[in-house]
Amino acid sequence: MSEAVPESASNDVQPALEAVLMVVEEPVDHIDLARAVGAPAPVVEQALTDLAAEYDDDGRGFELRQVGGRWRLYARGEYADVVEQFVVDGQQARLTQAALETLAVIAYRQPVSRGRISAIRGVNVDGVVRTLVTRGLVEDCGSDRESGAVLYRTTSYFLERMGLQSLADLPEIAPFLPEMADIEGELDEFGAAEEL
Repeated sequence: MSEAVPESASNDVQPALEAVLMVVEEPVDHIDLARAVGAPAPVVEQALTDLAAEYDDDGRGFELRQVGGRWRLYARGEYADVVEQFVVDGQQARLTQAALETLAVIAYRQPVSRGRISAIRGVNVDGVVRTLVTRGLVEDCGSDRESGAVLYRTTSYFLERMGLQSLADLPEIAPFLPEMADIEGELDEFGAAEEL
């Protein structure tokens, strides 16, 4: 039979447990949590049980659940629609300046490789392109026959978000973008200057 844990001991570790539980990405067992907060495992186990009951009694928007012997904070089920809407809208609505510039290059030069996008923008765009792919605005559309580089193009979701029927509806700014031959010439000059 397990030994009763004094309520004060359980209460003392609750704030530390909450802090750790706020940052974990995967459920954690009470032994690992006990090590993290420097408290005995039975005290931590009781504190977790008390916290879960407190969150339920208070009707909080989150709950502390034990799944497979491991603990984690979860959004309460009845608020799933609100959370989903926030995540989808927040993820899709705001793009950084770098992402917008990269998206413009892809839209006007597609299909285009990351190397060419980087040459036009003058910076590495690997992370930005991954973000645009994750958000569904850009997709892989094969590879360049000569270099084998992955080519990217905009998606139908891009058109939908921009309010366009087709790429032909994009504003006429393509004539103002530098030609690839000019960029490659500048890169060749830059490479020669670096060798000096």
